[in-house]
Amino acid sequence: MKDPLSAVTDAFTSFLFGAVETTRLPVRTSTGQAQAVYLPTAAPGLGDSGVIIGREVYSGKGYIYDPFRLYGQQLPAPHWLVLGESGNGKSALEKTYVLRQLRFRDRQVVVLDAQGEDGAGEWNLIAQELGITPIRLDAMAALDDGIRLNPLDPAITTTGQLALLRTIIEVAMGHGLDERSGFALKVAHAYVNETITERQPVLTDIVDQLRHPEPESAEAMNVDIDDVRAWGLDVALVLDRLVDGDLRGMFDGPTTVGIDLDAPLIVFDLSHIDRNSIAMPILMAIVGVWLEHTWIRPDRKKRIFLVEEAWHIINSPFVAQLFQRLLKFGRRLGLSFVAVVHHLSDVVDGAAAKEAAAILKMASTRTIYAQKADEARATGRVLGLPRWAVEIIPTLSPGIAVWDVNGNVQVVKHLVTEAERPLVFTDRAMTEGSERAGLPGVGAQPLPEELPEDIRAAEWETEQRAAYLEHQRRINESSESESTVA
Repeated sequence: MKDPLSAVTDAFTSFLFGAVETTRLPVRTSTGQAQAVYLPTAAPGLGDSGVIIGREVYSGKGYIYDPFRLYGQQLPAPHWLVLGESGNGKSALEKTYVLRQLRFRDRQVVVLDAQGEDGAGEWNLIAQELGITPIRLDAMAALDDGIRLNPLDPAITTTGQLALLRTIIEVAMGHGLDERSGFALKVAHAYVNETITERQPVLTDIVDQLRHPEPESAEAMNVDIDDVRAWGLDVALVLDRLVDGDLRGMFDGPTTVGIDLDAPLIVFDLSHIDRNSIAMPILMAIVGVWLEHTWIRPDRKKRIFLVEEAWHIINSPFVAQLFQRLLKFGRRLGLSFVAVVHHLSDVVDGAAAKEAAAILKMASTRTIYAQKADEARATGRVLGLPRWAVEIIPTLSPGIAVWDVNGNVQVVKHLVTEAERPLVFTDRAMTEGSERAGLPGVGAQPLPEELPEDIRAAEWETEQRAAYLEHQRRINESSESESTVA
C-alpha cells in the first residue's frame, strides 16, 4: 500500500498529465532481434468464398481457393499448374478439389485420366461413386464397338474439322504441313463434306479422296491431277494409321451415341494408351478440339478441364498451340484449365519451349509439392518464386505444398475428409514411391496407429516455423537497416 505522500503525488501528476500507463523505459533493438519477440503475421488469405483446400501452415487459418471467385479481382486468369514428384499428394489434391467443386450446381468437370492400374483409370472410383461411366479410349476395345470420337463429327464446325486434321497430321509427322500437302487435305475435306450428307463423314472418306482426288480440285488451281495425288500421299499415310493402323477403331467411325456432355463429371480414360507413344499427343489433340466445339458453351456454367500428365500437351508444339487457343477462348466462357506436371523441366526444356512459356504464363495459380533441391531452384527461377519458398520446397512433407496465387505465396496443408479418403487414396496413391514417410494415404508409409496424424503434422510445422523465421531473419539483416522499436 502506498504511503500518503506518494498517493498525493500520483493524484496530482494524474490531474496535470493524465493517468500514467507504465513507467517502463523504452527498449532499443533491431528488427532482426525484435522478430523473436513479435510472432510473424500470416499473409492475407484469398477470402472465404469458394472451395476449402486445407489450412495455411504458419497461421493455421483455413485456406480457401476458387479461380471463378478470384478471377478479375485477384487472378488475371483462372488457369492452374500443379507440380511435384510422385507420392507427394498431387492426385489427392486434384480429386478432392473436383469433388468439392461439384457440390456447386453450376460446375462441370472434364478429366483426361492418363494414369491407372488393373485395367482402369485413376478416376474410375470417383466416376463410379457419381454414377458416371468413363469414356475409355482403347484401340482394342473400339474394335469391339467401344468408344469412338469422330474428328469429322457434324457437331464440330468445318473450320474446326480442318484444323483438327492438320494438327493430327503435324503431330504424327513432327513438322508442319507444307502448302501443297495442306492444299490436298483442304480440297479432300471440302469434297467429302459437300458430297456425303446421308451419314457422318469419317476419316476413311478423307483417305480415299486423298488417294483418288477429283479432277475438279486440280482444275481449280490449274495443276495436274497426278500432282494433287502426290501432294496428298504423305497426309493419306498418316491418316491411314487412324483407320487401319495401331490407332484404328477410336476415330474412324461415327461418334458413339450416348456420350453425356451434360454430366457433371466427364472422364476420358486414356490409361490403356502408351504415354510415351505418338498416340498420346494425337489423342490429346482430338479430345481437345472435340471438347472445344461440343462441350464449351455460353450457358453460364463454370467448367474445369483437368489434364493428367499434361507435359504430353505442352511438349508438342502443335498440340500446345491448340490448347493455348482453347485457354484463351475458354476464359471468356468460364473455363479453368488445370495442368498436372511432375517436373517443369519436362516442358521448358522440350521441343515446345515457346508454347510452354505462353501456357505457363496464363497459369496464374501454381501449386508446388516437394521436389529435389536442384529442381526446386529451376522451378523457382521459371515461376519467379521468392527465395524462402524455393528453399522450403525440398523439405515439404507429403500433402503440404507451396501455393502461389498471383504473387500471394503461402504454405498450405491439404486436408482430406473421412468421406473422401476411400475415393482419393487408391492403391496407386498408396504405393507410389516416396523417399519419406508420409501422412496416411499419401506417402509410402502410413503412420502407426498410436501416433495421431496431428502430432506428426505439428512436429513438421514447428520445424517449418523455425525455418521460416530463420529465412526472414536473413532477409531482414541483408535488406533492412537497424531501427528503433519502443
